[in-house]
Amino acid sequence: MSEFPRTDMSPLSRRAFLAATASAGALAVLHPFSARAQANQAHLRIMETTDLHVHVFPYDYYADKPNDTMGLARTASIIDAIRAEATNSILVDNGDFLQGNPMGDYIAYQRGMKDGDVHPIIKAMNTLGYDCSTLGNHEFNYGLDFMFKVLAGANFPFVCANLTKGQLAGDPTKDELFLKPYVILDRMVKDGTGAEHPVRIGLIGFVPPQVMTWDSRHLTGKAVTRDIVKAGEAWAPQMREEGADIVVALSHSGMGEPAYVEMAENASLALAGVAGIDAIVTGHSHLDFPGPKFQAKDGTDMPGLDGAKGLVNGKPGVMGGFWGSHLGLIDLLLERDGSAWKVVGSTSEARPISRRVDGKTEALVESRVEVEDAAKAEHEATLAYVRTPVGKTSAPLHSYFALVADDPSVQVVSQAQTWYIRDMLKDTGYKDLPVLSAAAPFKSGGRGGPDYYTDVPAGDVAIKNVADLYLYPNTVQAVAITGAQVGEWLEMSAGIFNTIEPGKADQPLINPEFPSYNFDVIDGVTYRIDLSQPPKYGPKGEVLNAASNRIVDLMFEGKPIDPAREFVVASNNYRAGGGGNFPEINPSKVIFQAPDTNRDVIVRYIVEQGTINPSADANWSFAPVEGASAIFDTGPKAKEHIVDVKAVTIEPAGEGADGFARYRIIL
Repeated sequence: MSEFPRTDMSPLSRRAFLAATASAGALAVLHPFSARAQANQAHLRIMETTDLHVHVFPYDYYADKPNDTMGLARTASIIDAIRAEATNSILVDNGDFLQGNPMGDYIAYQRGMKDGDVHPIIKAMNTLGYDCSTLGNHEFNYGLDFMFKVLAGANFPFVCANLTKGQLAGDPTKDELFLKPYVILDRMVKDGTGAEHPVRIGLIGFVPPQVMTWDSRHLTGKAVTRDIVKAGEAWAPQMREEGADIVVALSHSGMGEPAYVEMAENASLALAGVAGIDAIVTGHSHLDFPGPKFQAKDGTDMPGLDGAKGLVNGKPGVMGGFWGSHLGLIDLLLERDGSAWKVVGSTSEARPISRRVDGKTEALVESRVEVEDAAKAEHEATLAYVRTPVGKTSAPLHSYFALVADDPSVQVVSQAQTWYIRDMLKDTGYKDLPVLSAAAPFKSGGRGGPDYYTDVPAGDVAIKNVADLYLYPNTVQAVAITGAQVGEWLEMSAGIFNTIEPGKADQPLINPEFPSYNFDVIDGVTYRIDLSQPPKYGPKGEVLNAASNRIVDLMFEGKPIDPAREFVVASNNYRAGGGGNFPEINPSKVIFQAPDTNRDVIVRYIVEQGTINPSADANWSFAPVEGASAIFDTGPKAKEHIVDVKAVTIEPAGEGADGFARYRIIL
């Protein structure tokens, strides 16, 4: 695919331009497209938020303290200045705004939504003049009725082209959709001489098809999803026929592969290649593009991406971070061709609201008061809600070493799940089967940064701490599987680790492409992980080395596990429903679907116990690798808990990148 021609940005270099407008307080400098547009040329700026996850305030409810890296109120403070840099602009949201922090849970589970109520995230968004939004996968976490009550309060439209009310039609344009697939905005734009011309801007939205798995309890029998790319191929020509001059895809989907993969979760690269789509805003992956996070270690771009030009499969594209951390910007230079417009130049940028200086976070902007005011009452109610104590813990709950040793934050989740499932199955045909429990660390640094860890001191445990232990509103489910399948479950989890060579020092331990929420620890068995063996499964569940076996010494009750013996494994609806593509773990194995969320079960467990003892029991460890050591990064506060780690020898190894601390494991 050919690239869009680009206009010369000199003498104002891109770097100088960004520096001049890095903060809201800086004097607005016109983007070169606005400054240099000629007659019949117009500059159109597309501003994007994505993956807000109810973060209105720059406040971390889990830590119960302000946080300069997040919050729509902070992002909003730069919108006016950014609008001032462009002659013409629109503001869109790319989904995942409704769930993701305790304010979202407070509204859904405590206050509720009556007809006519306006959700606080929608109140905040309404103050900013959004032009459109699409749905993300987390919009479905509280059910369709709740979602539509929320959408009803918005002063802007929602679009989604691949979510149907029933079976798929032979022609995607004949699907009975829940929302409009697209909208076409009729706007007037000023060209370089100040003359105004009409332009029709088409906005079309897409959600990952996997919502049918992730929220099956809400969607099965009520909805069906269509492939993102196929929906785009069907609807884009109709948008053109209807008169859209410019078509912008709102893709709540990660980049993925440039080539088409049927029903891909991350399909933005392939979608950008669809004829008729001019630009694409992306999200879902909690990353920012353009930027180094989409580059290899040698600085080269991932296939299909051009970070220098801000192109996604040859089209202008952007990914605007998460939680309000960035405002995504696509700048298009449009040229009038008769009565229509075409794109003749583009730039893109993910503009941050904070930066790290000398290992500390520094805010680049202040909060916008009217945005905070829109959700102030709910913010205060959320604070009161999350501070409610439910019990005590006799030991600290932290996740600093959750990826390298058995961990108390994962341990308490497993204890609660086991306690609950045993009680639920006591009068069923499964009552005599041994109960295991699978749980993963959700907060383990990574993209969330060096402060993104659970850290609860011994003493009172409040609802905010439980929410910190279990971030998602999953429901408890249990599967019945064999001992052999338990082993394969653990083989998949062990894919998070790189292969470690004997006799070699300081090898990187963690594969950053493998999400920590897929690193399941199974409690109730003991095992070791042999890192000298290559991973059997990759981050997406693909078989990499079929003959490899990293899981060794897998024992139940002190004896080698019987491959044929049946076990009940407590988990959540995401994993039991096939989330993460774990081998042979799918809805056919489910024997129990709870009405309760995992988080509610943890609260009830703590209330009943009064005081919990979450100390890790070291049921898993690494097998020795002769003469080898490995390094990993964790939060700087890990030093306060290193003495608690018993199953492996860990020592400080200096500073990591971006404020992380580096540690060494002697294997």
